[in-house]
Amino acid sequence: MWKNCRHLRDLQLLTKDLLTVEATLNAAPLVWEDELPLLAADCLRASGRLRLCVRGESMLPTLWPGGVVEITACGIADVQPGNVVLALRGGRFFLHRFMRHADRGRFVLRGDSMPSPDPEFPAEALIGRLNRRAPLQAWSRAIGVLFCYCGPLRRLALGLRSRLERLRQGPRSAITHAPLSSTPLRGRGRPRCTSATPELTDAGA
Repeated sequence: MWKNCRHLRDLQLLTKDLLTVEATLNAAPLVWEDELPLLAADCLRASGRLRLCVRGESMLPTLWPGGVVEITACGIADVQPGNVVLALRGGRFFLHRFMRHADRGRFVLRGDSMPSPDPEFPAEALIGRLNRRAPLQAWSRAIGVLFCYCGPLRRLALGLRSRLERLRQGPRSAITHAPLSSTPLRGRGRPRCTSATPELTDAGA
């Protein structure tokens, strides 16, 4: 799995209550990011818990880029409409809201600030559920729609939150989590799909 990831060192997996992946990458970070979801999914199934850093803006205002969430392993029979779930498809994580069951055991997800649902997922793609209540309120859906169609408003909100987080966490924390933060969209397009990445911490920090 790691043949393309040269100069990867200080890799440590802790599968007690939560999973933390600690690594120092000297080269090929994109290859690492491509393979990391598959490794994390295996660890989630084995340990039952996983800590992820949110990426993308399609779950605004429920989940924000750079935020850390806890995921509990579960199957399709354990979730209900309205739950925020973690699905794996094509080597990518999708952290979206569960909308409904579909035919042949499949299911449908949608981001809170996306105008339409995702393409149907197979039952085996669902691997976990957000380990806290995150109900979709009428006001949060309304704000999500605004963020979907109003790029300047979304960028303003992301910028303000990023600044507040930096002030709250301090300069050291901001530097440590810089690789995990999503860069706000600069165009007028819709929010990117919300995914998640296991926490990466500079082992030398």
